[in-house]
Amino acid sequence: MLVYRGFSQPAHNATVLTIGNFDGVHLGHRQLLARLTAAATEAGLPAAVLTFEPHPREFFAPESAPSRLSTLREKLELIADDGVDLAYVGHFNARFAALSADEFIERVLVRALRVRHLIVGDDFRFGARRTGDFSLLRDAGARLGFQVDAMDSVTVDGERASSSAVRDALQGGRLEHAARLLGRPYSIDGRVVRGDQLGRQLGFATANIRIKHERPPLQGVFAVEVKGLPGGPHQGAANLGYRPTANQVTRPLLEVHLFDFSADIYGAHLNVRFLHKLRDEMKFADLNALKAQIASDVKTAQAYFQL
Repeated sequence: MLVYRGFSQPAHNATVLTIGNFDGVHLGHRQLLARLTAAATEAGLPAAVLTFEPHPREFFAPESAPSRLSTLREKLELIADDGVDLAYVGHFNARFAALSADEFIERVLVRALRVRHLIVGDDFRFGARRTGDFSLLRDAGARLGFQVDAMDSVTVDGERASSSAVRDALQGGRLEHAARLLGRPYSIDGRVVRGDQLGRQLGFATANIRIKHERPPLQGVFAVEVKGLPGGPHQGAANLGYRPTANQVTRPLLEVHLFDFSADIYGAHLNVRFLHKLRDEMKFADLNALKAQIASDVKTAQAYFQL
C-alpha cells in the first residue's frame, strides 16, 4: 500500500474511495474496506482510504479526547492488510477544519483524490460544523460525476461495532468481547529496548517494549501472544501500566515475560496480542510481595493457555 501525507498533488488515477478515522480498524471498518476493495476490483481502479492525523477529537478537545486504539502506523498496517492500494493521511488542522462541506467535496474529493466511487458509513459527517452528510454527497455525486454508496452499521451480539464500543470493552477488561468487535484480538506494536533488568532480578526476565500509545485503552496484567520473533507466535504474561511498586513511571510501560524463551531480542519490533485480563495493576508492600504475585500471574497465564 502506498501512503501519501496530504493531498496537495492530484491522484495519478481515478479512485474508489472511503473516508474515516479508522481507529482500531474494527469489524465495521473491515467490512467497509472489503466492500471498497470489491468495488475497486470491479471498476479496475485503485482502492483508496482517506484518514486523518491527528484524530479530529484530539484537535478540537485534546483534554477530553478518548485514548487511541491504534497509532497511525498500526492503523495503516491494518488497513494495508485488508487489501487497500492507497492511503491518504490528511493533516487535520484549523485550515482543514474550516473547509465547508461543499469545499471538501470539490477540493479534496474531486480535484485531489479524483473520486469515481465513494463508499462511506451510514453515520458519516464532514465539513465545518459537520454539516455534510450522505444526502449532500449523493447530490454532489450526481452533479460532479461520482457514485456514492452508504454501508449500514455492523453489529456483534446486538451491539454496534464501533471504536467507542471496543474502547469500553478494553477498559472494562472484557478482552474477548473486544476481540469479537475487532474481528481479531486487540494488539499493540512496539520495539524491544533495554530496561533496568528488574524482571530478571525477580526471576522473570521481561522484554521491555517501547510503545507509542501515551494513553493506552487498557491497563493491567494479561495473558498475551507475541508475534515478530522466530518460531512464533510465543505465549506469555504482560504488564501494561505505570509500575506503582518499583520505579513508578509517567509513561506507560509494556513488559512481557515469554514462556520458555531466553534469546536476545533487543531491537525487535513486536506485535503483542492481548487475549485475557488476569488482574488490575497493583501496588505491593515490597519487591518480595511483587515477586510472589508475578509467579502467581505466570501460573494463571499458563493455565489460560493450558500449558
